[in-house]
Amino acid sequence: MRYALYLLFLLAANEVTAADNWTQFRGPSGDGSTDATLPLTWSESENVKWKIPIHGKGWSSPVIWADQLWLTTATEDGKQMSAICVDRHSGKVLHDILVFTNEEPEYCEPSNSYASSTPVIEEGRLYVHFGSYGTACLDTVTGAKIWERRDLECNHWRGPGSSPIVYGDKLIVAYDGYDYQYVAALDKHTGQTAWRRDREIDYGTENGDRKKAYSTATAFEHEGRTQIISPSATESIAYDPDSGEVLWRVRHDGMNAAAKPLYAHGLVYIAAGEGPYTLIAVKPDGRGDVTDTHIEWGFNKSAPKRPSQIISGDFMFMINDDGVISCIDAKTAKIVWQKRIGGNYRASPILAGGRIYFFSQDGTTPVIEAADEFKLLAENKLENGFQASPAIAGNSLYLRTIKDLYCIEAN
Repeated sequence: MRYALYLLFLLAANEVTAADNWTQFRGPSGDGSTDATLPLTWSESENVKWKIPIHGKGWSSPVIWADQLWLTTATEDGKQMSAICVDRHSGKVLHDILVFTNEEPEYCEPSNSYASSTPVIEEGRLYVHFGSYGTACLDTVTGAKIWERRDLECNHWRGPGSSPIVYGDKLIVAYDGYDYQYVAALDKHTGQTAWRRDREIDYGTENGDRKKAYSTATAFEHEGRTQIISPSATESIAYDPDSGEVLWRVRHDGMNAAAKPLYAHGLVYIAAGEGPYTLIAVKPDGRGDVTDTHIEWGFNKSAPKRPSQIISGDFMFMINDDGVISCIDAKTAKIVWQKRIGGNYRASPILAGGRIYFFSQDGTTPVIEAADEFKLLAENKLENGFQASPAIAGNSLYLRTIKDLYCIEAN
């Protein structure tokens, strides 16, 4: 009896711990979904547990492990790059660490930042990434730097944007720049290169501006085969995470791919950026070039270029950069409904409790029901706009605007 109670205690403790962790861009599942019960409404005076300013300029999302929330930021000129740790319950700053300094940073588009790549957090370790400016592993207790890499070359041209993911013992990140385009896997314990694969894509041009992408990879398993799907300009490529071997590749054209791929219903959903089909669904059981054989459908009617999609049951929900929300059948791409709500969007939405939350550049958050008919449930407003996607822990919503960090929690 005592042993059974002990097992129940462990299970409960594990559930609490899992609910309190938001480990990477778009959360632990990588798809922007959560089982949390979040507030429906908030404002500067309603359901704000705490609010603190964040120095510098950074579009990276917060990540959370237990009581710690971490995010990255940089000076607007890119000469200093930092990691900040906050007690997620009180908003107290626990660490403010200068990670890298740069004498002459390359140009960064004003709509981007030098700290747009979201870190990854595990127990005791934070992996921060600033594109070619550097990648580092920090001790989350002391803030000490465990290792760093500053030799992975890439001219991001308009600033970095791809975020890393952790798979097993590897930290995997894409470098799709003006000059070099490749994917690297680093040993997460030492920072040493485990494998590196050039994209080897025929971009059809020598203009490096047409070779850029800002996407974050997704790890998934299909029919017993684990894959890392990593979109680039013109093509997306699936890799074996252990060896870096190319499993399959699909051509969709386009550039500036930014959304994180999704896997559901036996399909991989890839937002291709600016191309003839800005969203495609691919069957991931092929080998080599599967362009002519494995594309299940393509979609281009008000599909987003930057905000990632949400899948709930058989439906895919998305908001494009100009404020058009679409609900489509995830298996066929048949439009269920579309609704223009206006505004401009860069951050990715979240799904919680059957509701979808969208985050606009003017600080407005429309909340809709995840259903086959459009239903606006609420529209919330904060002082400054969103470039970063949110984080969730427990039943708290953590929102980073261009100036501040909020903890939104029901009073």
